[in-house]
Amino acid sequence: MTDRPLDRPSDSVDDVFANEGYAKALGTRLRAIRMQQHLSLHGVERKSGGKWKAVVVGSYERGDRAVSVQRLAELADFYGVPVSDLLPPDDSPFASSGGGGGSTPLNRIVLNLDKVAALADPNADVLRRFMASIQRQRGDLGNRTLPVRHEDLRTLALMYDTNIEALTERLVRWQVLAPESVIIDGEP
Repeated sequence: MTDRPLDRPSDSVDDVFANEGYAKALGTRLRAIRMQQHLSLHGVERKSGGKWKAVVVGSYERGDRAVSVQRLAELADFYGVPVSDLLPPDDSPFASSGGGGGSTPLNRIVLNLDKVAALADPNADVLRRFMASIQRQRGDLGNRTLPVRHEDLRTLALMYDTNIEALTERLVRWQVLAPESVIIDGEP
C-alpha cells in the first residue's frame, strides 16, 4: 500500500478536514517521539540506512502526507515504541471517531519528575517506581515531565488501593503536577 496525499477528489470536504486534522495530530506525535530520541530528520534517514527518507518523515510530521497503517507500524518499530505511542493522545479530538459519550477523561495529569523524585513521603516509592517503569516502556528517559494516561492512572490507583479521584487529590497534595496538568472538577 502506498502513501497518498490527503486531498483526493473523492473525499468530501468534511472528510478532508477531519483527515487533515488527524494527520496533523499524528504528525505532532511523530515529531515528539523523534525529538525524544534526539534525532533530526536527516538523522532518521542515516540511522535507518535510507529506509526512511527525511522528506517523507517530515511530510508525515507536518500532516501533509497520510501514512498507511503498515508504514506507521514500521516507523514505530524503527523508533522502538508501540504504535499506540505514535497515535494522538486520548484527549485529542481526533483520537476517537465521532460522538461524545464521555469515554475520554476530562483530566490531563502531567507529573514533574523532579518533584516526584524529591518526595519524602515513603508512600511515594510506589509512584517513583511506576513512573520509572512508564518512562522505560515509552523510551521517554530524557524528559523532566511525564504525561500520565488514563489507563496508567487507573493502574496506579489500584496499586494505592484507591480510586482515580483520590489518587489525583494525593498528587495535588504532594505538589508533583506539572503546569500543563488540567483538572476539571464537576461537569462542564
